[in-house]
Amino acid sequence: MTEKLQKVLARAGFGSRREIETWISKGRVKVNGKVAVVGDRVDDEDQVTVDGKKLSSQAKQRFDRRILLYNKPENEICTRKDPEGRRTVFDKLPVIRHGRWVSVGRLDINTSGLLLFTTDGELANKLMHPSFQIEREYAVRVMGEVTQEIVDLMHKGVMIEGNLCRFTDIQYFAGDGANQWYHVVLIEGRNREVRKLWESQGLKVSRLKRVRFGTTFMPSTITKGQFRELPKQEVDKLLKLVAEPKAGE
Repeated sequence: MTEKLQKVLARAGFGSRREIETWISKGRVKVNGKVAVVGDRVDDEDQVTVDGKKLSSQAKQRFDRRILLYNKPENEICTRKDPEGRRTVFDKLPVIRHGRWVSVGRLDINTSGLLLFTTDGELANKLMHPSFQIEREYAVRVMGEVTQEIVDLMHKGVMIEGNLCRFTDIQYFAGDGANQWYHVVLIEGRNREVRKLWESQGLKVSRLKRVRFGTTFMPSTITKGQFRELPKQEVDKLLKLVAEPKAGE
């Protein structure tokens, strides 16, 4: 069975299919020693190189798909390297011989909690894509008076920077007075969307932690800065969230 070259490279974590198509057009990718062209297909026997670096076999990539759950602390950034020398979420991840870890989305530097990593770049792209409508749940501590009117408005939606932003669920969790904890759920998770929604109502977010991504919850046993590999049962649940519908369905 053959697959499109850009799909194979995306699964290996090199980038999105669109990015990889650009690389192919620039002659950076070779198949069996020949410069590849957009539209090429490869099978498990083909040797693929990117900028001279040999890819592990496609069969091995499929077999070795891994997903890590990481409890991100505050003050870590979601890039591989930082010119300012700050800690990144990749610093503590286990070294892998083939491929690389790809983060499933990002959390800003002041947000902690659940962050997923996978060796399957294609899977990462699907989990992040808004078309699959995957829920993200956050625990948020807000300063100020939260009225039912505010809750209803954030349910309905608020225009922020040209986008309609809304929580699909808002639940009071704990606390009283000026500091209260809520759990909120949203679908896309645009940059700083949780903070911006609360701030649009004149409230300040003092703590923010992601506690769920899709079917995966943050276990209480995983402390900040620790990770664990998801067992097959949990991986399969995530795969079902992004399963492509069969023809006729």
